[in-house]
Amino acid sequence: MGTTQLESVPEPKYWHLKTVLSEALDSEFSVGEILPNERDLAARFGVARATLRQALEQLELEGRLQRRRGVGTTVAPPRVGVAVGGSEQHDWPGATGDTWQPVDCTLEVPPAAVAAALETGADRPVHTLRRSRTSNGQPVAAELLYVAEASVPDLSAIDAPSGAARARAVLRELQRLELEGRENAVELGSARADDAKELDRLPGAPVLVVTTRYFAGGRVAAISVATYRADTCRLTFGDSGGVEIHQGPERKAS
Repeated sequence: MGTTQLESVPEPKYWHLKTVLSEALDSEFSVGEILPNERDLAARFGVARATLRQALEQLELEGRLQRRRGVGTTVAPPRVGVAVGGSEQHDWPGATGDTWQPVDCTLEVPPAAVAAALETGADRPVHTLRRSRTSNGQPVAAELLYVAEASVPDLSAIDAPSGAARARAVLRELQRLELEGRENAVELGSARADDAKELDRLPGAPVLVVTTRYFAGGRVAAISVATYRADTCRLTFGDSGGVEIHQGPERKAS
């Protein structure tokens, strides 16, 4: 088979324009400022409006721009800084300082991989907590937290029958266990319909999926699958081995 010389492939015009526009956003515009209309921008940079739209779409995908119906295209705020590891390494979900908001809790049969990790049996339901995370009123992450019934044996269904109250009750019971450690895994994924709706994105939009396994009593006691908007988060790996999501490049404050 022949080889493809990628070096010889010219850079798409819209991609070069995206770089130029990104530099303009840093030097000329403030967070929240509305960009000129497409006709004026195309004339300024000497490109066709189709090329301009491709560049704007890429910048929106990267989280540099936001398109708001009835307002126009605005400069997006910096990426949200959210700790996923580090100081939280020995804390259960729901501990002091946890910024996740409980939404609901039900008994459901988990995905096969989760059931195998929790050692609950393929058809046995587990506590399935739904939690959300916001920043400046904007949804940035959605989480499914799976907790084996054996991990919270003293949970009272009478005290917390359903909803967010039951989620908080499960989280309180988890605090009674001695957390032996946790493991994080991060991968790029695509937003499922449920996650996309909660995160205000289109289905299939790029997301960062952080899976955390919590250990107690020599086994996996709970598993978290947290889905972060890829256009608002940037991951770095520290010396401690934890994962942190830091703010992106500084931009002019409005």
